[in-house]
Amino acid sequence: MTQNNSQDKDSFLYPRSRYYGKFQPETLAFNANLQEFAQKISYITCLETGGKLSPEEAYQQIRVLWKQLKHSKKELAIGRDQEI
Repeated sequence: MTQNNSQDKDSFLYPRSRYYGKFQPETLAFNANLQEFAQKISYITCLETGGKLSPEEAYQQIRVLWKQLKHSKKELAIGRDQEI
């Protein structure tokens, strides 16, 4: 597969929307993590709806993703009052 085809596949499977918030490296990173979380949740729910995953498997996968997102938020200090 060529580099261009790989990029096309990635942008199709993992679309990214533009970030419109106030630019700070940590908020930009969290936004990317949040978009990835949303995309993976979409795949999991589609697989569960289509009968490819059991409800319990879907729940467990979503739970792991949620914990990863919470960890990301904590590590990036998102939502904390930041001193100026």
